[in-house]
Amino acid sequence: MSATVFETPSALLGGVGAVLGPSEWVTIEQDRVDLFARATDDHQWIHVDPERARDGPFGGTIAHGYLTMSLVNRFLPELIEVRGVSMGVNVGVDRLRFLTPVRTGARIRGVGEIVSAEDAKGGVQVVVRVTVEIEGEAKPACVVDTISRFYPEPQP
Repeated sequence: MSATVFETPSALLGGVGAVLGPSEWVTIEQDRVDLFARATDDHQWIHVDPERARDGPFGGTIAHGYLTMSLVNRFLPELIEVRGVSMGVNVGVDRLRFLTPVRTGARIRGVGEIVSAEDAKGGVQVVVRVTVEIEGEAKPACVVDTISRFYPEPQP
């Protein structure tokens, strides 16, 4: 599925309630988990020690929750495209919840919904709720409200 396109930042104002996605599936390989552990100095055995984790509570290693959340930034361009912008910035997130661990080897994807959009300091601020689904699981890995601001291109 391709991204939902908004021709200008102001077009987002009429997009509240729009369902976005899904994105492509991404496989969570142990290499990615290990790289995230090195980048964040979070080397807890449930993430980086497959042998020990086999006997742990999840039957194997799992992705860090914050790794799962950080992949939302990968999913967003597959969910929403805003044209006619001079710049887009991430403002932050609200309501982040980790619901189901992502086992190493699992596939995840993002699905979005525009929950709000408003004019903000020369641009448009939009909240996109992204649900990270795990293939074959009933409950998602996480749900997070992302906050982005898009500034229009200068008009001649």
